Amino acid sequence: MDNNKRLDKKNMRWHVFIPAYAITLLTAIYGIIDSQGLADVSNQFFNWSLDTFGWLYQIVVLASLIFTIALLVSKKGSVRLGGKDAKAKLPFGTWFAMALTGGVASGIVTWGVNEPLIYYGNIYGELDALGIQAFTDEAARFAMGRSFMNWSFLPYAIYALTGVITAYVYFNKKQRLAVTSTLQPLFGDRITRGGISHGVDTLSLLGNVLGLSSGLSACIIIITTGLNYTYGINNGLMSFIIVGAIIIFLYTFSTYVGLEKGLQKIGSLNAWFYYGLLAFLFIIGPTLFILKNTTAGMAEWLHNFWHWGLDPNTIGGKPLVNSWTLFDWACWIAYAPVTGIFLGQISYGRTIREFLVVNLILPAIFGIVWFGIWGNSALFMQMTGQVDLVSTVINHNAVTALWQFLQNLPFGLGTIVIPINMLVVVASFVTAADATSNNVASLCIKDVPIGSEAPGLLKAMWGVTIGIIAIVLAAFGGTEQGVEGMKALSAAGGFFVIFVFLLQVISAVKMFFIDDVVE
Repeated sequence: MDNNKRLDKKNMRWHVFIPAYAITLLTAIYGIIDSQGLADVSNQFFNWSLDTFGWLYQIVVLASLIFTIALLVSKKGSVRLGGKDAKAKLPFGTWFAMALTGGVASGIVTWGVNEPLIYYGNIYGELDALGIQAFTDEAARFAMGRSFMNWSFLPYAIYALTGVITAYVYFNKKQRLAVTSTLQPLFGDRITRGGISHGVDTLSLLGNVLGLSSGLSACIIIITTGLNYTYGINNGLMSFIIVGAIIIFLYTFSTYVGLEKGLQKIGSLNAWFYYGLLAFLFIIGPTLFILKNTTAGMAEWLHNFWHWGLDPNTIGGKPLVNSWTLFDWACWIAYAPVTGIFLGQISYGRTIREFLVVNLILPAIFGIVWFGIWGNSALFMQMTGQVDLVSTVINHNAVTALWQFLQNLPFGLGTIVIPINMLVVVASFVTAADATSNNVASLCIKDVPIGSEAPGLLKAMWGVTIGIIAIVLAAFGGTEQGVEGMKALSAAGGFFVIFVFLLQVISAVKMFFIDDVVE
């Protein structure tokens, strides 16, 4: 892919760039002037948005899964993205690695250990409304089942839906690479021009910017916490700034170099890190316990699928539903329309069925395997009394438990695994941020020819501004979980996008199951 590093002012969508960048820049300035104020406002908005629209998040996410599965098994699945004669440009393994690591960022590494532990110990009241006692076998089964719910088919359906409709309208219908193009089946050509077009793309861009800011904030917190816990490096403002600056440099440099040169290499290498860590923990870990409690967790998840999937927080309670499931949906939806642009761009020459296998089925299975191995290894360590990881979460924060878990691996292997895991976390985020920065910048220009990227200078501008917000949130936005400021900002991003995503779901149904399909 060509990466045009020059910025053509005539090709800029100023009606999108100016309001989006101004809001982002003002947020960064506000954070510098009144960091606590930014965190407080974000948290207030977090609670209001999920209390008021939690029901909508649940319905829309379930609808996206039903649609993608129906499309996967339908005759439309054989349609080739780019036309009958289109040839895939990426090897299958590289394509899957880019899709996987460009989506999960550092979240799966962090929460693969911590989320099951928090459920198991009922640390923030997640089990209070369910009648499940903490530290029991039932709690362990629930911990895995709920993790599978939050990290497998439902969230990946969000990305898969936006990705497949973006690829289809771009490669087959020859529409412009923009979020509004995916709504053309509903509203006609008028949605792709004028004020409505600018508004939709601006909202989508802002949602992604807020999501990327929160992701970078989380990455900074993970690394600084690990450095503090493992190596005794002071976990202060200067640490946040230095770590943040290094990560910002890495992903802005990577995206400036270009997706083909940067993301393919980083994504493939990072995927092998993932595979290696999974195999390593499975072999040295409590293998039988992993297999048994993963199976039991799947039973818990499938038994409660609809019950959990339609809970707006009145069944499981706010500590469980708002702070975990709905927060997760808000994060994924915040990224979705623009992440769909990235997933669509790299899918040329693949069939719709192949696309959905790589972006829905395989990553969902990967999520189940990841949580099954990492989560159950941590639960076993807690249940057998090797280390009290739950107390670590209570007395420090959710992130610290990850590093304590790794430090207590058998045979002193934590010494080797911890620095590798830090590299994995950083590489995961750099991979996702590389793609996201290109997507954000792409929405700010009028035309992105097939096979090309947004100007590197524009991507770098966004990367640095987003980085300032993230550093502020990392340093000042944490409360009991150590990541509250970033979680609140993610939810805000999801709220910006939820209504656009709802229209995308409806548009997808019309485009593939009512209108004539373009092959």
